[in-house]
Amino acid sequence: MATRPLPNLTDCNCLAVRQAARYITQFYDRYLAAAGLRTTQYGILARLKRHGPMSINTLAAELVVDRTTLGRNIRPLERDDLIAIESDPSDRRSKILRLTKTGDARFQRAQKRWAEAQRRFEGVYGGKQASQLREKLRAVVASELGPIDTMAAE
Repeated sequence: MATRPLPNLTDCNCLAVRQAARYITQFYDRYLAAAGLRTTQYGILARLKRHGPMSINTLAAELVVDRTTLGRNIRPLERDDLIAIESDPSDRRSKILRLTKTGDARFQRAQKRWAEAQRRFEGVYGGKQASQLREKLRAVVASELGPIDTMAAE
C-alpha cells in the first residue's frame, strides 16, 4: 500500500497563525504582568471600557471566542472586582458585564504597559508592517470561513 507524503507543516496556515498568536501573546503578557493582567483579561476590560456594558454573548462575538472560554476568562475578573456581572433588565435570563471602578483603574494602569508593548512590537516588527498585519488578520476574521466551515462538513 502506497503512502502519501505528509504535508509540509510550514505550509499550514493554522499552525503559523497559532504559533504567531502564542508568541505575541507571551510578549504582551510580559508587559501586562506589572499591572496584574494577562492579554486575554486586558482585551475584555478594553472592550468594556470602549463599548460600555454588554451581554456575555455580545462580548464573546466581539472577541471571537466561545461562551465557555469567555466564562473561564471572566471569573477571575469578577473575583477581583474588575468587572460586575448583572442580570439584563430587559431579559433576566441574560447577563450583562460592566467594568467596575476598580476595573477601570486597573485598565488605566495596564493601558500604559500595553502602549509600551505596542511601541516595542512596532519598533521591532515595523509600524507599517504591523498595521498591514492587523488589516490582514481582520480580513481573515471577516471572511466567509466562519467558525464552522460548511465545506468541511460535506
